[in-house]
Amino acid sequence: MKLKFDASLPYQQEAIQAAVGVFEGQPSNQSQFEVSFTTQMGMVEQTELGIGNRLAFDTGRVLDNTHTVQEANDIPKSRDLGVATYHSDKSTIYSFPNFSVEMETGTGKTYVYLRTVFELNQKYGFKKFIIVVPSVAIREGVLKSIEITRDHFAGIYDNVPFDYFVYDSKKLGKVRQFSTSNQIQIMVINIQAFQKDAGDEVDYAKLDDEKRKKLNIIHQERDAMSGRRPIEFIQDTRPIVIIDEPQSVDNTPKSRRAIQQLQPVACFRYSATHINPYNLLYKLDPIKAYDLRLVKRIEVSSVKADDSFNDTFVRLDKVEYAKGAKTPHAKVTINVDTPAGPKTKTYKVKQGDDLYERSNQPPRNTARPEYQHGFIISNISAEPGLEHIEFNNGRMIRQGEEEGGMTDEVMKAQIRETIERHLQKELKMKDKSVKVLSLFFIDRVSNYRLYAEDGTPQKGKIAQWFEEAFAELSAKPLYKGLLTHPAEALHNGYFSSDKKGVLKDTGGNTQADEDTYGLIMRDKERLLSPEEPLRFIFSHSALKEGWDNPNVFQLCSLREMGTERERRQTIGRGLRLPVNQDGERVYDD
Repeated sequence: MKLKFDASLPYQQEAIQAAVGVFEGQPSNQSQFEVSFTTQMGMVEQTELGIGNRLAFDTGRVLDNTHTVQEANDIPKSRDLGVATYHSDKSTIYSFPNFSVEMETGTGKTYVYLRTVFELNQKYGFKKFIIVVPSVAIREGVLKSIEITRDHFAGIYDNVPFDYFVYDSKKLGKVRQFSTSNQIQIMVINIQAFQKDAGDEVDYAKLDDEKRKKLNIIHQERDAMSGRRPIEFIQDTRPIVIIDEPQSVDNTPKSRRAIQQLQPVACFRYSATHINPYNLLYKLDPIKAYDLRLVKRIEVSSVKADDSFNDTFVRLDKVEYAKGAKTPHAKVTINVDTPAGPKTKTYKVKQGDDLYERSNQPPRNTARPEYQHGFIISNISAEPGLEHIEFNNGRMIRQGEEEGGMTDEVMKAQIRETIERHLQKELKMKDKSVKVLSLFFIDRVSNYRLYAEDGTPQKGKIAQWFEEAFAELSAKPLYKGLLTHPAEALHNGYFSSDKKGVLKDTGGNTQADEDTYGLIMRDKERLLSPEEPLRFIFSHSALKEGWDNPNVFQLCSLREMGTERERRQTIGRGLRLPVNQDGERVYDD
């Protein structure tokens, strides 16, 4: 299957032209291959280390253009561009203008900013672009998008040559190529690859050897770069920076300083969930996206009461003795309130501790009121096989068990409900040649897959519950024969593994996630093929940003969810309109 793209969607054109419009009045591009050696023509110029972008007028004109764009898109005008002299102790440290584009997940955000690259080149001749991403998942999603849109953009932009690559500290020749090439250059880089800099020390020569070792290679002098730092070659090009999911990229002083170190002409930020929408140019919010029929409708099915988020949650993780201690202590996990929303937090407790007081110490009062009465630990048992804690309200919890939250019965019910909804959707989509996918988010890999002492993989409890529920539901006359593959072929997990191949819990941004995301990102078309039996996908690190598949119809969260932003990003994995076997979008009339 080859996914098809529509170049004429009005809302995408509006978002693209919003970014292009801030440079209105710049000298037009005279030739795809023109290099200006003066400061009078074109939007590129020869620099000391290569070929760079050039801004032909000051930020006052850019602000005027910004107001014109904002007025056209019914967005309040910016008072200024928020450009400040670089001060590491201030929240805003950027010496270049930043712009934001808000687009609901599933409406083609990546397509929009990739096409913006080609528009900016076609109209003004800009050639150097950097896409900064927060994680491996998003990076792989961007690479996949460039790959599948290459022919599409070639048809629109007269086969303009371009090169794209992932920044790799072991392949610094690509950085030199980025600097010296006269073609469009797109560098994709993780924020982690360049945020370890020298801080407030401007003169890197004054750093001692110990401090130099702590820098990312991009900030170190290298023989392969003629004794220069790789970052200098990038800075010399004055790139246009695109930040994908900025709320997860420059959310710390260190990461903001890293973006500043790139010294771009300007920075464009794309997300559905901005924290700081710098100079907003275009907004496609959830309501507008729904009204325009650009995303799937959302239905929520719950197996718990609506007020269950207020339930008391306590999990006993471990009972153990500290070195030399005569009495045991326990590690428990409970719900706490944070400025970012409800979270779970683990505490070490001993007999006599009050969970409410233990988790409610200054300066932050984080304990939830449901722990205020009756959760004083009256006994901790460390007897092997009988580890448990008791509270003065009479409740007892064994090691590895929990009260409240996601119980086994709740998870079983959720899995069963998801499978039945999936089968119902299979029936509806059968005549439309649309393959149906379901995505599960789990809290621990071991709940889905276990390993025997000899390393043989075994099914965890979630995998067992899935196959039991699927066998029961698929035997119903309504669904019989709908999916002919065996149950074990219909589901699989996308988890990272160690060198021995043993799956493990990760956060989604480690080296161990590389191959995992490579599979799920690069094989998007395979997942959509009816010959591929996989229909039910289990993920630990949640794939909450960066990955989506248009044919995900059911999302099942078998773990506690956090902030509203996390919930929106998670739901966004299934918002994109589905495609049929011809790669065409299918609308629900």
